[in-house]
Amino acid sequence: MTDLAKLSATETALAIRERRVSATEVMQAAIARIEAADPKLNAFVFTSFDEALDNAKQADEAVARGDALGALHGVPTAMKDLFDFKPGWPSTLGGIPQLKENIADMKCGFVESMEAAGAIFVGKTNSPAMGFRGTTDNAAFGPTSNPFDTTRNAGGSSGGSAAAVASGMLAVAEGTDGGGSIRIPAAWTNTVGYRASAGRTPLLVRPNAFANTLPYIFEGTITRNVQDAIVSLGVLQGAHPGDPNCHDMVNDFADAGLRGIKGMKIGYSPNLDVFPVEDEVRDVVADAVKVFEQAGAEVEEIKIGLTRDQREYSDIWCRLFVPIMRHSFEAIKASGLDLLSDEHRHGLAPDLLEWVERVGPGYSADDLFRDLSVRSEVFDAYQATFAKYDLIVSPTVTAMPVKNTTDGNTKGPSRINGIEIDPLIGWCPTFLTNFTGHPSVSVPAGLGTSGLPVGLHIAGRRQADGDVLAAAAAFERLRPWAQHYDRIAL
Repeated sequence: MTDLAKLSATETALAIRERRVSATEVMQAAIARIEAADPKLNAFVFTSFDEALDNAKQADEAVARGDALGALHGVPTAMKDLFDFKPGWPSTLGGIPQLKENIADMKCGFVESMEAAGAIFVGKTNSPAMGFRGTTDNAAFGPTSNPFDTTRNAGGSSGGSAAAVASGMLAVAEGTDGGGSIRIPAAWTNTVGYRASAGRTPLLVRPNAFANTLPYIFEGTITRNVQDAIVSLGVLQGAHPGDPNCHDMVNDFADAGLRGIKGMKIGYSPNLDVFPVEDEVRDVVADAVKVFEQAGAEVEEIKIGLTRDQREYSDIWCRLFVPIMRHSFEAIKASGLDLLSDEHRHGLAPDLLEWVERVGPGYSADDLFRDLSVRSEVFDAYQATFAKYDLIVSPTVTAMPVKNTTDGNTKGPSRINGIEIDPLIGWCPTFLTNFTGHPSVSVPAGLGTSGLPVGLHIAGRRQADGDVLAAAAAFERLRPWAQHYDRIAL
């Protein structure tokens, strides 16, 4: 109990429950860690420490009364500053300067579920405008730095949460994932980013309640170990009356941390068929995959069956995501602020504006259906592969962490191995399972020759979250990564 920053969320909740430490002491330690480390990382864009301490005091009173306690009672956490809301807290939709005074009047599903489980929110974490890239940087707050090298980016779009967890400010924080935004920063920060099966966890979106299927968008968590991901999924899952796409599923993952994967068939794709991969990423992942054989699984290198150029897939993801952004801009405009006007568009990144203009009103229903047909090809390829294999493992992202820029517009690489890619999302094949809805996780594969983290991606059959988490836990047992956090000096 001498270093609360090193405790997992599960360990913290148990220590509070058993009265070995108070929720107030835990919160005070988290605040001290945030105040010490965040100036070097820029993970948080808003904090509410007084409110958090008041809630911690109430959590201690509940323990003293002998109340029934939730799975994360007294555990500090944070929400992402994007499509995530808590009444009275600001919401800038990813660092849009004109929205700094925009105050939310509703709770998102993540806050509802986590507070019901006893978790206590301390603030909001940094993300890019509208979540429209795999890095975290914006005009209002600037970039979030990587705890392993503060000159480099933490990844995105949930980069603030990943940096906060990796650096020990928190044991668990929110990520949202419409193209890999939980798993991308997890890969770059040596953390676990879990994204559930489509329909297992709710997402409250308005005015269009169905927008979170185009592509599939999720709320989830970033943690330092697999068990915390399992506990968090248990908190978040379940039907919600405000989400027409979410329904109750069998909990197949509660014992996933203990099950093992002996006898499983695993397909290993070193490049998802069509994505160029940096040598450092390729080498670390190729070595990491051997761990599954040690755990008793059968591993075979495979082709998934993707046949189109990688740029076509990433362009389709962008085209499918842009209508969600345009709809948000229209809702903001109705309240009196036109973010796309000449007066206010400076708060949005040039690449975002370019895509919004490219996929304008001229993007027809016929265009949409053509894109969905290609998305269906991806789904069919994954389904055919899962007919033969229990899991698909691959690099989470194809590039190592990039240097931060000073213009609010940090992006990923535009070329890998001489091949041109989209610097926003083209190095993030994570978006493929946002097309398909299969459960996916990024776990730390190891450190590259540069000393920076590399992520290993594990995907499973739809609704088979337990298989994915069992494989992640088996990997963690045989190749633990907690020791790498000792490299972080903040």
